[in-house]
Amino acid sequence: MSNREFLIQVLYQTEDAVRRIIKRFENVESVGYFTDTAEGMEKLDAICMLLIAVGESLKKIDKITDRNLFTRYPNIDWKGAKGLRDIISHHYFDIDAEEIYWVCEYHLQPLADTIRQMIIDLSDES
Repeated sequence: MSNREFLIQVLYQTEDAVRRIIKRFENVESVGYFTDTAEGMEKLDAICMLLIAVGESLKKIDKITDRNLFTRYPNIDWKGAKGLRDIISHHYFDIDAEEIYWVCEYHLQPLADTIRQMIIDLSDES
């Protein structure tokens, strides 16, 4: 498997994880759902686990591409996306449900769309 094929595979995995978060977030109407219901707390836990996976994948992609790929897509806060993984992993009991809600509400769809565009662009370059 070439580096490009491996990169595209990692991008597909990352896109899948982001889309799974989006799907899980569909019925979350407010941050109170995360904090005030048992189902919401479970959903928050599941979303956070996937956000860790996404952040880890983004770090891997950055390493594979010698930090050159993300600069071509400046519409995403890549540092923030990778940093969220560290916050969730290392400060789990201090997670702000409002921040996770905000990330899910406003940042995941643009991230999914950008990753999809990366896959298309890299496939076209082959």
